[in-house]
Amino acid sequence: MTGTAVIIPAKDEADRIGATVAAALTLSGVELVLVVDDGSADRTGREAKAAGARVVRHSRNRGKAAAMESGAEAVRLLDGDVPRNLLFLDADLGETAQAAEPLIKPVVAGEVDMTVAVFATRVKLGGHGFVVKLARRGIERATGWTPAQPLNGQRCLTRAAFEAARPLAHGFGVETGLTIDLLRRGFRVREVEVEMAHRATGTDYRAQLHRARQFRDVARALLARV
Repeated sequence: MTGTAVIIPAKDEADRIGATVAAALTLSGVELVLVVDDGSADRTGREAKAAGARVVRHSRNRGKAAAMESGAEAVRLLDGDVPRNLLFLDADLGETAQAAEPLIKPVVAGEVDMTVAVFATRVKLGGHGFVVKLARRGIERATGWTPAQPLNGQRCLTRAAFEAARPLAHGFGVETGLTIDLLRRGFRVREVEVEMAHRATGTDYRAQLHRARQFRDVARALLARV
């Protein structure tokens, strides 16, 4: 049976990364948890290693897509004859990462090429969902499929699917680009409901700047696929 490697892009998540790694290590069939420390200024890398993860570090922040690619390449170098499936998780999931099992099973069973999480418990966001709407409508126009949570970063996919989607869309446009590229290439994608949750985005200036960057990157990913 094909094993699964967990890849966790992380920046300045020292307070939660340990719990996330520990929870990911309990998942059935998971043989490796790899954290990509994307230029953190805190103890993210050290906390991840202490919790049992292998750690790859970027000397400067390069963005989510670059962290995902670095993690996948590191896993490839550690793979044996049979490439592992890749489960991407957010660094701030904490103990709820142990609920990722339903994402893995359909991929291992060969039913789909990529699963995308739908959080059963919806966290109230500080924004108005305009980035989500942009991504959802863009994916629908490009592929005919309407996702419930197009920006959810919790995804499990085969190595073949990951390689088919490279190069990944830049930054926060990675999920949107990944979905469109795989569907257009005939890969099977399914949303799966899970009992997971991460930190809610606030409403302060920093949070609004984060949303602006998300909007920019998603828009770029969509324009590149028109």
